[in-house]
Amino acid sequence: MGKRSHFIGLSLAAVLLASSLAGCGIVSNSAAENNAQGTAKGADDGKIVIGMSLDTLKEERWQKDRDIFKAKVEELGGEVKVLAANGDDATQLSQAEQLISQGVDVLVVVAHNAEATAPIVEKAHKEGIKVIAYDRMINNAEVDYYISFDNVRVGELQAQAVVDQAPNGNIVYIGGADTDNNAHMFKEGAMNVLKPLEEKGDIKIVYDQFSKDWKPEEALKNMENALTANGNDIQGVVAANDGTAGGSIQALNAQGMAGKIPVSGQDADLAAVQRIAEGTQLMTVYKPIKLIAHTAAEMAMAAAKGEEVKADKTVNNGKIDVPSVLLDPIPVNKDNLNVLIEDGFHKLEDIYKNIPKDQWPNP
Repeated sequence: MGKRSHFIGLSLAAVLLASSLAGCGIVSNSAAENNAQGTAKGADDGKIVIGMSLDTLKEERWQKDRDIFKAKVEELGGEVKVLAANGDDATQLSQAEQLISQGVDVLVVVAHNAEATAPIVEKAHKEGIKVIAYDRMINNAEVDYYISFDNVRVGELQAQAVVDQAPNGNIVYIGGADTDNNAHMFKEGAMNVLKPLEEKGDIKIVYDQFSKDWKPEEALKNMENALTANGNDIQGVVAANDGTAGGSIQALNAQGMAGKIPVSGQDADLAAVQRIAEGTQLMTVYKPIKLIAHTAAEMAMAAAKGEEVKADKTVNNGKIDVPSVLLDPIPVNKDNLNVLIEDGFHKLEDIYKNIPKDQWPNP
């Protein structure tokens, strides 16, 4: 078990700090509760405490990760303290230091910036705390474990789905955040499919840009630029996630093109699967959050107890080969939206709410 600091009682300063951070939008409501409860009970009740440093809680996806991860750790007998930086590198570093100082046993990090979060690992290790990079790799640091989906495969699935529908013509690539290592892996996978087709002369990649901080409004600008530069002569769009897909589709819609050309996505966000049902988005890549969150919780609890953590692969992060668990992503289109319903990820009535009820599939 990692080295831990011990706290007795709930100090007024801790409450004020949690309240202040929550008021600034830095800590989620549940995170503020976690911190208050964690300080009250602290390490002295004998429970394992897992710290979770999140890039953001502004996206639906990460709220689900937090809730499922927390519930699984509690089921396994531990507790979780959660802090979310809302896309700010300095805030994430400060919050990680706060979790370390509170004596967590293991720190789970969803990095905003693959490079900027490297000091978190060093600071945690100085206190004997292991670090698990969750979904996104932390680069150039001695990360203990990494859990994610096969992100190169994600990009391959996205691109293949688009070129299956648009085997010839001009293709646009709308990437994610340049600071996110995953965005580069998604792009690598997409180009594994697109580049050979371009070399054969079947397609042409006419636009290729990252979207700052994964923001849909940045993807919207990118797609507008792509349309303008090519006189709307676009046959397919490989968008790296559902947020960038949404921004891209907004730009296409303004030109009367939404639903006429295929657009990929990722994360199976509700708005995206509604677009798939409506026909304006071709597909998304579903990464079963319950699977990654449960597996990460089991890894964190095992690491905290000093038990073996089963990681059968390695991923190089620029410094070391990090022991890794890579899960399989699932492509989802109009024909298999039931996968999300059967998994309890979305409800049928939510997915098809914009579709006439007589066109809903049988439950």
